[in-house]
Amino acid sequence: VICHPKYQESKRIAIFLSMPDEIQTEEIIKDIFKQGKECFIPRYKPHSNHMDMLKLSSAEDLSSLTLTSWNILQPSDDDSTREEALAGGGLDLIFMPGLGFDKKGNRVGRGKGYYDTYLERCMKHPSGKPYTIALAFTEQICESVPVAENDVQVDEILYEGC
Repeated sequence: VICHPKYQESKRIAIFLSMPDEIQTEEIIKDIFKQGKECFIPRYKPHSNHMDMLKLSSAEDLSSLTLTSWNILQPSDDDSTREEALAGGGLDLIFMPGLGFDKKGNRVGRGKGYYDTYLERCMKHPSGKPYTIALAFTEQICESVPVAENDVQVDEILYEGC
């Protein structure tokens, strides 16, 4: 990930905070700050498919986040001090989680459509759609995964041995 050309050239990066069954992202987050890039993380709105990408001020800022009912760290609902990526300069790159992927770039998430809806919003931003990279375990790569009309394909899937 750290050596990937898209990562190297990106300045504004959104990345998920890992659940135990996902690729762990903490070291990537530390490197984003080490390289002087801007880091944005998801804040999911419960009972909807709305998600914002909010700016982290440092890797240590992770300790100020609250745990959701899904066991995911995110900025609290009343935290209005953080920049939302689309209210500013947009994003260059989004690292995406998922449960399953196929080699055509289709992805199965957890069923709420948060990333698909967010990417639709990105396409309306002046900076356009950011490059998307899914982070996966080899076991998550399938021959094909079910897709719906509003599913947005990822640009690239990184997994061991790809």
